[in-house]
Amino acid sequence: MALDASHTGRVLRSEWTKIRSVRATVWTLTAAVVVTVAMGVLISLVVRHTFADLSREDQLTFDPTFTSFAGTSLGQLAMIAFGILVVSNEYSTGMIRASLAAVPQRGTFMAAKVSIATALALVVGMATSFLAFFLGQAMLGPYRTSIGETGVLRAVFGGGLYMGLIALFAMGVTWALRSPMLSFGVLMPFFFLISSILANVEATKKVGDYLPDVAGSRIMSVIDDGQRPYGPWGGLLIMVAWVAAAVLLGYAVLRRRDASS
Repeated sequence: MALDASHTGRVLRSEWTKIRSVRATVWTLTAAVVVTVAMGVLISLVVRHTFADLSREDQLTFDPTFTSFAGTSLGQLAMIAFGILVVSNEYSTGMIRASLAAVPQRGTFMAAKVSIATALALVVGMATSFLAFFLGQAMLGPYRTSIGETGVLRAVFGGGLYMGLIALFAMGVTWALRSPMLSFGVLMPFFFLISSILANVEATKKVGDYLPDVAGSRIMSVIDDGQRPYGPWGGLLIMVAWVAAAVLLGYAVLRRRDASS
């Protein structure tokens, strides 16, 4: 057992070294923080100065907490890029052969990489979520809420979970596709265009409501607009199911296919 623990520890340290030594992964995490917080601050400031122009219904259903997270729709793209790069770097550089030679247990190898990357994404996601919330509320002025209000802490904490899960979902898909270009080509249009279209077109709205980002983002809302057939935790559970499916598919591909194919 001691030998196994020692071996696992070395694999984890190796994966940590790989991630932090790739400059692109550091920049994508930085971009996730900057874009999410900056956009949230900007939208919150705009809402503060245009709140009186909103309809009576919009004012009554206004969610100051969710407004702080207005930048998440763009920030999540940086998290997706991080997830893709963490995995695809193995294939684009040919490092996957050396990695599997050093760690023949493919489950251990994948678990180590995913664990380190997900932990890092969660830490950055949590910091981003809390920063976006407090700065956003400062910009909202008289329309702000506080962290102690019912549901607010859950929403802010959930924002960090959402960012981490998005990165993990991207990792699972990239393990399955094994190509950075293909992963970017599938995930970026899906989250930036297709998901939004499906969720906002009446004919496909019922399908769109169960997509990972649409369902998962419900955790960041405090005010229920009644438009979705599940609550905050139900939405997050749907997202977790998508993430689990992606990771299991990625593992199945890694286990069955040769490193060079």
